[in-house]
Amino acid sequence: MIRNRFLCSCLLVWCALISCAQQSDENVNKALQNINGQSVLVVSHRADWRNAPENSLQAIKNCIEMGVDMVEIDLKKTKDGHLILMHDKKIDRTTTGKGLPQDYTLAELKKFRLKNGAGHKTAHLIPTLEEVMNLCKGKILVNVDKGYDYFQEAYQILEKTGTTHQCIIKSDFPYEKVTSEHGDVLQKMTFMPVVNLDNPEAETIIDGYIRNLKPTVFELVFSKDSEETLRLIKKVRDSGAEVFVNAMWPELCGGHDDDKAVEEQKYEQSWGWIVRQDIRLIQTDRPRELLEYLKKKNLHP
Repeated sequence: MIRNRFLCSCLLVWCALISCAQQSDENVNKALQNINGQSVLVVSHRADWRNAPENSLQAIKNCIEMGVDMVEIDLKKTKDGHLILMHDKKIDRTTTGKGLPQDYTLAELKKFRLKNGAGHKTAHLIPTLEEVMNLCKGKILVNVDKGYDYFQEAYQILEKTGTTHQCIIKSDFPYEKVTSEHGDVLQKMTFMPVVNLDNPEAETIIDGYIRNLKPTVFELVFSKDSEETLRLIKKVRDSGAEVFVNAMWPELCGGHDDDKAVEEQKYEQSWGWIVRQDIRLIQTDRPRELLEYLKKKNLHP
């Protein structure tokens, strides 16, 4: 029976989505719209890659067990049309094989083994998106990072597995491009625009999405915490959308990163700063430590 992690926060539709399997048909849009002001969601980058191979089923299982709210994954397509989890263009770094994933069938790729963070062979296999969504169903949300090229195919798998409302697909393209290419499914699932606030066109891109799509969440990237950065973060929040920020390394979050928190022990200058900007989704390479920090602050059940 799936653990009941958020039952005490009945205001959150989010709770029902990830803690109760019988509630897993709730739309992630509704979940994000109902994030409690005292809750911050933890997103684990490439799942729990420090303790299991990145983009592996085991790494995702670890995240589910530790209470992470969302896992981030990356997609590639095989020679015979299957969507698999893979970050790089080539399989060399993360598997015992070499070359491009599209040059192999799924059966051929399954003969290789995933490598751990130190580059050593493990017993784990390259998973398919379908396997991942069946594992995550009713348990945890999924953020597809490198996957826009497979938007339509991914949507079909989400439909097949009954997990359309548990997954976010994203892109840094402007609204006009995304809707021209995928407008038929854009309203059927959760799409998250990614906007680099260092881009001179950032506000124009934000305005296009707010005007036409009204996203429930934006991913914002920024190398500095300038007044202009803070103004644009507030503008997105004032539109009613949540903000998703990457804390993995300094240039993604204005220097308020994971290592500042964990290695330098400057929690309030890193994760604390992010929270004070009313940001409610933090992607991290340190999910266990971030969960501990948020729990101490009563910011995560």
